[in-house]
Amino acid sequence: MSHPISQANENSPYGELTREEFYKKHNVTHHESFILNAQKMKIFTQSWQPDSDSKLKGVVAMVHGYTCDSGWIFELTGIAIAKLGFLVCSLDLQGHGRSEGAPGSIRDIELLVLDCTQFFDSIREQHPNLPAFLYGESLGGAISILISLKQEGVWNGIVLNGSMCGISAKFKPIWPLEKLLPIAASLAPSLRLVISKPVASKSYKEEWKRRLVARNPNRRFSGKPPMATALEFLRVCEYIKRNCHEIRVPLLMVHGEDDVVCDSWSARYVYEAAESEDKTLKVYPGMWHQLIGETKENVEVVYGTIFNWLVDRAEKADNTTTTKNNIK
Repeated sequence: MSHPISQANENSPYGELTREEFYKKHNVTHHESFILNAQKMKIFTQSWQPDSDSKLKGVVAMVHGYTCDSGWIFELTGIAIAKLGFLVCSLDLQGHGRSEGAPGSIRDIELLVLDCTQFFDSIREQHPNLPAFLYGESLGGAISILISLKQEGVWNGIVLNGSMCGISAKFKPIWPLEKLLPIAASLAPSLRLVISKPVASKSYKEEWKRRLVARNPNRRFSGKPPMATALEFLRVCEYIKRNCHEIRVPLLMVHGEDDVVCDSWSARYVYEAAESEDKTLKVYPGMWHQLIGETKENVEVVYGTIFNWLVDRAEKADNTTTTKNNIK
């Protein structure tokens, strides 16, 4: 199945169609709403599922990266997964897209984890008999790992796309700022790291996709993280490295070897340390951080692997549930 990014242009992820026309073309039903989180903040949520009345294969809960939101280019992958027969759900993280919060400010990632589990749990509870999977890109990959560690035994699989398991040395703050970051973050937590490199120019290989990302109407900041956020990212990466041996859920990791934002070697470390009996790592030579930003041919290779893995693991989970029910 071709990824819907092939139908986008530099002005719109939906090409020449409206958003509603695009959903109709792909036979996908879309729903959006707001939830109130534990901090009384309004968090934007949305979901996609196939129009047909055929049985759903499972639930896929998606978590976006730091420089995007649950819509625009990110939702194209959600639409593709929904077309495979899944109920797909996602939300705008605090400070992103249409959710409340200071733009791009993440001082405590646990608050984002709680927002995700609150929304994802509500979806799973509506479909208790369906296998459920996590899908995370970049920062969303790190959040997905934290969710899976927090909710062991709840998820049937996790897909990590360019996951933030470690910050590339080429992208970290220059020395000595990295060493001074805790002090800088306490003195000026909201000051943005102007010395960090532009994220989009290092993430999306195809220029027209960079222009498309820049035209996102819900884009709220340039991608340069505040001091306190940069410090939190480093802390989260260290936490993941210390605890990734506790990952036991079926795992698929895809990563660009030339990713200069989230280190591919850190992804290899997490993969090797994970205790999952079912785990796969695909590191693609020459590819960058955002794999959807690659050429059409490369996009089809990467996302074909993701789509096939989700369908296969959903079928295995369904067969296991059916067998257990028959034994009872």
